Amino acid sequence: MPENDVKLTKLAKCAGCGAKVGAGVLAQLLDGIQVHRDPNLLVGYDRSDDASVYKLSDELALVQTVDFFPPIADDPYTFGAIAAANALSDVYAMGGEPKLALNVMAVPEDMPKEAVHAILRGGYEKAYEAGAIITGGHSIYDKEPKYGMAVTGFVHPDKLLTNSGAQSGDVLIYTKPVGIGVLTAGIKGGLTDEETRTFAEGLMMTLNKYARDIMVKYRVHACTDVTGFGMMGHLLEMAQGSEAEIHLDLSGITFIPQALELARLGVLPAGVYRNRHFAEQWVEAGETELAVQDLLYDPQTSGGLMMAVHPEDALALLEELRQDDRVLAPQLVGRVSPYQGDKRIYLH
Repeated sequence: MPENDVKLTKLAKCAGCGAKVGAGVLAQLLDGIQVHRDPNLLVGYDRSDDASVYKLSDELALVQTVDFFPPIADDPYTFGAIAAANALSDVYAMGGEPKLALNVMAVPEDMPKEAVHAILRGGYEKAYEAGAIITGGHSIYDKEPKYGMAVTGFVHPDKLLTNSGAQSGDVLIYTKPVGIGVLTAGIKGGLTDEETRTFAEGLMMTLNKYARDIMVKYRVHACTDVTGFGMMGHLLEMAQGSEAEIHLDLSGITFIPQALELARLGVLPAGVYRNRHFAEQWVEAGETELAVQDLLYDPQTSGGLMMAVHPEDALALLEELRQDDRVLAPQLVGRVSPYQGDKRIYLH
C-alpha cells in the first residue's frame, strides 16, 4: 500500500498536542514523588518548564526533553516532520540548540512499511534542518501510531531561558498564529478545504529555530513554547513561576480566521476544555467573546515561542523577527506586571 493511501488521523482518537495529559491532572500524578536534588540540575520537572537542564561546566549545560503524540496529519511524512518540529521546540524555548535526537515510535503491526519509513524520513529531515543528529531510538507495536523524539541540546548556563524569569515591565512577543488545534479539528471533521490543510501543516512544520536564533541577541528574560496547554495554560505557568501577572492585548494576537469561524460553530478539540478547567480560575476575561477565549485555551501543536523581553529591546526584537519570513507571525501580545494577589492573566 502506498504511503499516501494511509489516513493516519483515522487511526487515532486524539491528534497532536491535543492528546497531552492536562496540566492539572499531571500535577496530581506527580504529587508526592520524591525529588532528588543535585546542585548542577538547573531545571527539573518540579519547575513546570519545557525541558530539564543540567550544568556540565561553567560554559556548558545539557538540555533534555522528550515529546511524542498521535497523528496530527494524514500524510506520514508530514506527520513525522511536525512531530519532530514540536519535540525540537522545547530546546529552543530554553534558549538552547538541539544536537542529538532519538526517535520514539509506536506503530500498528499492519501499518505499511512505506508509511513507517515516510514518518521517519519526515523526522530525520526536520532534525537535520535543526542541525541535530538522530542517533537511534526505540519502537513498539501499538494500535494507534505515535511518533516523536527525545532531544538533547546545549546552552550556556548564563544564557539559559526558563518560563519563570519574566520581570515587571517586560513585553510579551509571540511568533505563530493562534488556533491550530481548532483548525486541525475542523480538518479532521472534513469542514475545511485543501488550502486550509496545507496552511495548517506548514505552520506546524515550521521550526522555532529561526525565532530562537534572533531572540538570543536580545534581553529576553523568560521564554516558553505554546503547545498542549494552550496560550492560557503556558502563560499561567509563566505568571506563577515569575510571581507576576500578565495583561494580554487581544488586538495584538494573530488568530487564524478559519479557526475563529470554527470555534464560533463549536468545533473544539477536547484539549480546549481540559485547558480551560486548569487555567480559567486565574483568568479575568471581561467581555471577551467566548470563541476568542476558546482559541486562547486551544492546544497548539508545534506552536510558537512566547518571549518576555526587556521593554527597551522589544521593538527591535519584533522588527528583526518580522524581517525573517521563516518566523511566521511575530506579534506584540501583552506585558508583565507585578502580581496584585488576584487573577494572573487579564484579557484586554
